[in-house]
Amino acid sequence: MRRAGELERFLTASAAALRAACHGEALRVAETVIARFGAVGASGGAAARLPVCDWIAPALAGRGSDLARAFAAVEGKLAWTRRASARPDERFWDGHANAVILGPGGFEVRSDLWIGATVMAPGMAYPQHDHAPEEVYLPLSPGEWWNAAMDWTDPGPTGCIYNPPGIAHAMRSGEGPFLALWYLPL
Repeated sequence: MRRAGELERFLTASAAALRAACHGEALRVAETVIARFGAVGASGGAAARLPVCDWIAPALAGRGSDLARAFAAVEGKLAWTRRASARPDERFWDGHANAVILGPGGFEVRSDLWIGATVMAPGMAYPQHDHAPEEVYLPLSPGEWWNAAMDWTDPGPTGCIYNPPGIAHAMRSGEGPFLALWYLPL
């Protein structure tokens, strides 16, 4: 089975960006994820967009990185959904979306890793949550992250955020839209 060219370019750009941005434990996680890029999973479901996805283009505007360009080429093929715990009566409902690129229920269905994206409108806070797999985030726009071991921080356009397994963490947008990629070995 062959992988679509734009997805292969996204993974190549992801590997380069992860290796450039991550250090220490984050780089170890990144290398684990990258080592799994070679396997190809089954094709996932149909693309779907939510209104908040209109913030993706502004979030990517002026971002000339290979990763930003590669993500722009695949984002329209993704199934964007709301966080399962979001409720229609909350502002967060229409202010965020997630998409799985590789992983369970993703554009490419996989059980060994989870790569996805989160977009948020300006002024949004993604709820505090935790999960067993450790993860690495790469920002595609300005935003801030917090976890129980660090204060709110914006790693910048070439930075990386690492969340250890099971740690409580959250993220938020500022005056502009938020767009980030997440990478988890399962």
